[in-house]
Amino acid sequence: MNFSYDDRVLALAGLAQALQQVRRIAETGQSQDAAALPVLESVFRIDAGSAAEVYGDGPRVLEPGLRALGDYLSNRSEDPLLPRLALATLQLERRFSGEPNTLAAVGNGLDALSAQAASLGCGHPEVLAALGGLYADTISHLRPRIMVQGNPHYLGQAGVVSEIRALLLAAVRSALLWRQLGGSQWQFLFARRAMVESVARHLG
Repeated sequence: MNFSYDDRVLALAGLAQALQQVRRIAETGQSQDAAALPVLESVFRIDAGSAAEVYGDGPRVLEPGLRALGDYLSNRSEDPLLPRLALATLQLERRFSGEPNTLAAVGNGLDALSAQAASLGCGHPEVLAALGGLYADTISHLRPRIMVQGNPHYLGQAGVVSEIRALLLAAVRSALLWRQLGGSQWQFLFARRAMVESVARHLG
């Protein structure tokens, strides 16, 4: 893969988009399929040839995440909890990447689920339940745990919890991609302008 800011920004947009949907579901009980599906599908695209291919149709399907990232980088973010979730996810991914047994378990689980996901679609309740269960059995045992705040009425529903966990798995996948592309937290301090310019290029 090309280690460019344009690729790294796509990975961060995938992370932001997954967590946006986590926040939406936790508050309203429903996700937006057009925003959720590209990031959910990304967990199965392990051997994609580029960052754009990981999400199926590159910048076009990541517009909500790109806008959220651009707002954060320009200090216009309207949801103060989203950056905190993103930071926790980046920290969790570092721990995850250092646990070979957990990496293997997630990889094997995704292999086992890939045919079902291809047949039913990643938004199908059975697939979401399976992805959520995989996250619960593996990554959720690592620290720091990602704590999701929202409406207790929805957070008490099994289907909502499964979809939140599935999207957290997708968020960790995007965080892993970002780091594989050379991303580091120092870039939020020293390469902010370059990332803002990259977001603008993607949004056209």
